[in-house]
Amino acid sequence: MDLGLTGKAALVWGGSKGMGYAAARQLALEGVDVVIAARTESSLQAAAQALSAECGRPVRYVVADITKKAGREAALAACPQPDILVNNSDGYPPGDFRDWSDETWHEALDMMMVGPIDMMRRVVDGMQQRGYGRIINIVSRSVKAAHAELGLSNGARSGLVGFVAGLARQTVRHNVTINNVLPGAFDTDAQARHIDKLAQQSGRSPAQVRQSREAANPAGRFGQPEEVGALIAYLASRHTGYVTGQSWLIDGGEYPGTY
Repeated sequence: MDLGLTGKAALVWGGSKGMGYAAARQLALEGVDVVIAARTESSLQAAAQALSAECGRPVRYVVADITKKAGREAALAACPQPDILVNNSDGYPPGDFRDWSDETWHEALDMMMVGPIDMMRRVVDGMQQRGYGRIINIVSRSVKAAHAELGLSNGARSGLVGFVAGLARQTVRHNVTINNVLPGAFDTDAQARHIDKLAQQSGRSPAQVRQSREAANPAGRFGQPEEVGALIAYLASRHTGYVTGQSWLIDGGEYPGTY
Protein backbone atom coordinates (compact mmCIF):
# COMPACT_ATOMS: atom_id res chain seq x y z
CA MET A 1 0.00 0.00 0.00
CA ASP A 2 1.31 3.43 -0.95
CA LEU A 3 0.76 5.61 2.12
CA GLY A 4 1.26 8.79 0.12
CA LEU A 5 3.80 10.20 2.56
CA THR A 6 6.80 10.92 0.32
CA GLY A 7 8.00 14.46 0.89
CA LYS A 8 5.88 15.09 3.98
CA ALA A 9 7.52 16.56 7.09
CA ALA A 10 7.18 15.01 10.53
CA LEU A 11 8.13 16.05 14.04
CA VAL A 12 8.36 13.09 16.39
CA TRP A 13 8.69 13.68 20.11
CA GLY A 14 10.56 11.05 22.09
CA GLY A 15 12.03 9.84 18.83
CA SER A 16 15.34 8.63 20.20
CA LYS A 17 14.02 5.44 21.83
CA GLY A 18 11.19 2.96 22.05
CA MET A 19 7.90 3.64 20.33
CA GLY A 20 8.92 7.15 19.29
CA TYR A 21 11.99 5.76 17.55
CA ALA A 22 9.87 3.11 15.87
CA ALA A 23 7.43 5.76 14.62
CA ALA A 24 10.26 7.92 13.28
CA ARG A 25 11.81 4.89 11.57
CA GLN A 26 8.63 3.82 9.82
CA LEU A 27 7.83 7.35 8.68
CA ALA A 28 11.35 7.81 7.32
CA LEU A 29 11.09 4.48 5.47
CA GLU A 30 7.91 5.82 3.86
CA GLY A 31 9.76 8.84 2.49
CA VAL A 32 8.97 11.37 5.21
CA ASP A 33 11.46 14.07 6.21
CA VAL A 34 11.69 13.37 9.95
CA VAL A 35 12.92 15.45 12.85
CA ILE A 36 13.15 13.68 16.20
CA ALA A 37 13.00 15.60 19.47
CA ALA A 38 13.97 14.56 22.99
CA ARG A 39 15.93 15.83 25.97
CA THR A 40 19.22 13.90 25.70
CA GLU A 41 21.57 14.83 22.88
CA SER A 42 23.71 11.70 23.02
CA SER A 43 20.75 9.36 22.49
CA LEU A 44 19.27 11.67 19.85
CA GLN A 45 22.52 11.79 17.91
CA ALA A 46 22.88 8.00 17.98
CA ALA A 47 19.26 7.52 16.93
CA ALA A 48 19.48 10.03 14.09
CA GLN A 49 22.63 8.38 12.76
CA ALA A 50 21.10 4.90 12.91
CA LEU A 51 17.85 6.01 11.28
CA SER A 52 19.63 7.91 8.53
CA ALA A 53 21.81 4.92 7.74
CA GLU A 54 18.92 2.46 7.65
CA CYS A 55 16.42 4.62 5.79
CA GLY A 56 18.81 6.14 3.28
CA ARG A 57 17.61 9.67 3.98
CA PRO A 58 18.74 12.23 6.56
CA VAL A 59 16.89 12.18 9.85
CA ARG A 60 17.56 15.31 11.88
CA TYR A 61 17.27 15.85 15.60
CA VAL A 62 16.67 18.67 18.06
CA VAL A 63 17.32 18.73 21.79
CA ALA A 64 14.01 19.84 23.29
CA ASP A 65 11.79 19.26 26.31
CA ILE A 66 8.06 19.09 25.55
CA THR A 67 7.25 20.31 29.06
CA LYS A 68 9.00 23.65 28.46
CA LYS A 69 7.85 26.52 26.26
CA ALA A 70 11.43 26.98 25.05
CA GLY A 71 11.61 23.28 24.17
CA ARG A 72 8.44 23.41 22.10
CA GLU A 73 9.71 26.49 20.29
CA ALA A 74 13.06 24.82 19.59
CA ALA A 75 11.31 21.79 18.12
CA LEU A 76 9.26 23.92 15.78
CA ALA A 77 12.31 25.95 14.78
CA ALA A 78 13.82 22.66 13.61
CA CYS A 79 10.59 21.56 11.86
CA PRO A 80 8.58 24.74 11.20
CA GLN A 81 5.76 23.26 9.11
CA PRO A 82 5.15 19.67 10.10
CA ASP A 83 2.54 17.74 8.15
CA ILE A 84 2.72 15.05 10.84
CA LEU A 85 3.08 15.59 14.58
CA VAL A 86 3.69 12.65 16.89
CA ASN A 87 3.28 13.64 20.53
CA ASN A 88 5.04 11.18 22.79
CA SER A 89 6.40 11.68 26.29
CA ASP A 90 7.66 9.68 29.23
CA GLY A 91 5.30 8.54 31.91
CA TYR A 92 5.87 8.28 35.64
CA PRO A 93 6.82 5.13 37.55
CA PRO A 94 4.07 3.36 39.49
CA GLY A 95 3.34 4.64 42.96
CA ASP A 96 0.74 5.55 45.58
CA PHE A 97 -1.27 8.72 45.01
CA ARG A 98 -0.80 9.62 48.68
CA ASP A 99 2.87 10.25 47.94
CA TRP A 100 2.35 12.56 44.97
CA SER A 101 2.84 16.25 45.72
CA ASP A 102 1.28 19.18 43.89
CA GLU A 103 4.59 19.66 42.11
CA THR A 104 4.56 16.05 40.90
CA TRP A 105 1.03 16.45 39.56
CA HIS A 106 1.96 19.64 37.71
CA GLU A 107 5.03 17.96 36.20
CA ALA A 108 2.87 15.05 35.03
CA LEU A 109 0.28 17.38 33.52
CA ASP A 110 2.94 19.41 31.71
CA MET A 111 4.50 16.24 30.32
CA MET A 112 1.44 14.22 29.32
CA MET A 113 -1.28 16.81 28.68
CA VAL A 114 -0.33 20.50 28.57
CA GLY A 115 2.81 20.09 26.44
CA PRO A 116 1.11 17.97 23.76
CA ILE A 117 -1.92 20.28 23.68
CA ASP A 118 0.31 23.30 23.19
CA MET A 119 2.09 21.54 20.34
CA MET A 120 -1.29 21.00 18.68
CA ARG A 121 -2.13 24.66 19.19
CA ARG A 122 1.09 25.69 17.49
CA VAL A 123 0.73 23.49 14.38
CA VAL A 124 -2.96 22.94 13.69
CA ASP A 125 -3.72 26.23 11.91
CA GLY A 126 -0.82 25.76 9.49
CA MET A 127 -1.93 22.22 8.77
CA GLN A 128 -5.45 23.43 8.00
CA GLN A 129 -4.18 26.14 5.69
CA ARG A 130 -2.06 23.63 3.78
CA GLY A 131 -4.92 21.12 3.63
CA TYR A 132 -3.08 18.21 5.24
CA GLY A 133 -2.29 17.29 8.82
CA ARG A 134 -1.99 14.19 10.92
CA ILE A 135 -1.57 14.46 14.68
CA ILE A 136 -1.01 11.24 16.57
CA ASN A 137 -0.67 11.11 20.34
CA ILE A 138 1.04 8.09 21.86
CA VAL A 139 -0.92 7.76 25.08
CA SER A 140 -1.51 4.56 27.10
CA ARG A 141 -3.97 1.75 27.54
CA SER A 142 -4.36 3.01 31.10
CA VAL A 143 -6.78 5.74 29.94
CA LYS A 144 -9.20 2.94 29.03
CA ALA A 145 -8.31 0.36 31.68
CA ALA A 146 -6.85 2.25 34.60
CA HIS A 147 -4.21 0.89 36.97
CA ALA A 148 -4.26 2.50 40.42
CA GLU A 149 -0.46 2.67 40.57
CA LEU A 150 -0.44 4.67 37.32
CA GLY A 151 -2.72 7.41 38.57
CA LEU A 152 -0.52 10.22 37.26
CA SER A 153 -0.73 8.75 33.78
CA ASN A 154 -4.41 7.86 34.09
CA GLY A 155 -5.28 11.43 34.99
CA ALA A 156 -3.02 13.46 32.72
CA ARG A 157 -3.36 11.29 29.63
CA SER A 158 -7.13 11.05 30.03
CA GLY A 159 -7.21 14.84 29.98
CA LEU A 160 -5.33 14.82 26.68
CA VAL A 161 -7.71 12.26 25.16
CA GLY A 162 -10.71 14.27 26.32
CA PHE A 163 -9.32 17.43 24.75
CA VAL A 164 -8.65 15.66 21.46
CA ALA A 165 -12.25 14.46 21.28
CA GLY A 166 -13.40 18.04 20.84
CA LEU A 167 -10.63 19.48 18.66
CA ALA A 168 -10.60 16.54 16.24
CA ARG A 169 -14.15 17.32 15.11
CA GLN A 170 -13.21 20.89 14.25
CA THR A 171 -10.22 20.14 12.04
CA VAL A 172 -11.23 17.08 10.01
CA ARG A 173 -13.05 19.04 7.30
CA HIS A 174 -9.67 20.60 6.48
CA ASN A 175 -8.05 17.13 6.14
CA VAL A 176 -6.40 17.43 9.54
CA THR A 177 -7.02 14.40 11.72
CA ILE A 178 -6.12 13.83 15.35
CA ASN A 179 -5.98 10.36 16.85
CA ASN A 180 -4.56 8.62 19.89
CA VAL A 181 -2.64 5.36 20.09
CA LEU A 182 -3.13 3.42 23.33
CA PRO A 183 -0.29 0.90 23.76
CA GLY A 184 -0.39 -1.82 26.35
CA ALA A 185 2.79 -3.55 27.52
CA PHE A 186 5.59 -3.13 24.98
CA ASP A 187 9.19 -4.28 25.04
CA THR A 188 10.77 -0.89 25.73
CA ASP A 189 13.13 0.71 28.24
CA ALA A 190 10.13 2.40 29.85
CA GLN A 191 8.44 -0.98 30.37
CA ALA A 192 11.64 -2.35 31.91
CA ARG A 193 11.68 0.53 34.40
CA HIS A 194 8.02 -0.11 35.18
CA ILE A 195 8.72 -3.79 35.82
CA ASP A 196 11.68 -2.96 38.06
CA LYS A 197 9.47 -0.71 40.17
CA LEU A 198 6.73 -3.34 40.44
CA ALA A 199 9.35 -5.91 41.40
CA GLN A 200 10.62 -3.69 44.21
CA GLN A 201 7.09 -3.19 45.49
CA SER A 202 6.10 -6.86 45.32
CA GLY A 203 9.31 -8.56 46.43
CA ARG A 204 9.49 -10.57 43.21
CA SER A 205 12.28 -10.51 40.66
CA PRO A 206 11.89 -8.44 37.46
CA ALA A 207 11.94 -11.68 35.47
CA GLN A 208 9.05 -13.06 37.51
CA VAL A 209 7.03 -9.88 37.07
CA ARG A 210 7.63 -9.86 33.34
CA GLN A 211 6.75 -13.54 32.97
CA SER A 212 3.46 -13.11 34.82
CA ARG A 213 2.53 -10.03 32.79
CA GLU A 214 3.28 -11.77 29.51
CA ALA A 215 1.34 -14.87 30.56
CA ALA A 216 -1.68 -12.72 31.45
CA ASN A 217 -1.80 -11.19 27.96
CA PRO A 218 -3.89 -13.10 25.38
CA ALA A 219 -1.01 -12.72 22.92
CA GLY A 220 1.35 -14.34 25.42
CA ARG A 221 3.98 -11.67 24.89
CA PHE A 222 4.80 -7.99 25.01
CA GLY A 223 4.36 -5.91 21.88
CA GLN A 224 7.29 -4.81 19.77
CA PRO A 225 7.80 -1.07 19.16
CA GLU A 226 7.77 -1.66 15.40
CA GLU A 227 4.11 -2.65 15.66
CA VAL A 228 3.26 0.78 17.04
CA GLY A 229 5.45 2.41 14.40
CA ALA A 230 3.48 0.70 11.63
CA LEU A 231 0.14 1.82 13.11
CA ILE A 232 1.34 5.40 13.41
CA ALA A 233 2.55 5.45 9.81
CA TYR A 234 -0.87 4.27 8.68
CA LEU A 235 -2.65 6.92 10.77
CA ALA A 236 -0.33 9.52 9.27
CA SER A 237 -1.14 8.44 5.72
CA ARG A 238 -3.39 9.86 3.02
CA HIS A 239 -5.82 6.99 3.61
CA THR A 240 -7.00 8.19 7.02
CA GLY A 241 -8.67 11.50 6.25
CA TYR A 242 -11.99 10.07 7.47
CA VAL A 243 -10.58 8.76 10.76
CA THR A 244 -10.38 11.26 13.60
CA GLY A 245 -10.91 11.60 17.33
CA GLN A 246 -10.31 7.89 17.85
CA SER A 247 -8.25 6.02 20.44
CA TRP A 248 -6.56 2.97 18.93
CA LEU A 249 -5.87 0.17 21.39
CA ILE A 250 -2.80 -1.91 20.60
CA ASP A 251 -2.37 -4.26 23.53
CA GLY A 252 -2.51 -7.88 22.37
CA GLY A 253 -6.16 -8.13 23.37
CA GLU A 254 -5.52 -7.49 27.05
CA TYR A 255 -8.35 -4.98 27.39
CA PRO A 256 -11.34 -7.20 28.27
CA GLY A 257 -14.21 -5.08 26.95
CA THR A 258 -16.23 -5.26 23.75
CA TYR A 259 -15.93 -1.52 23.05
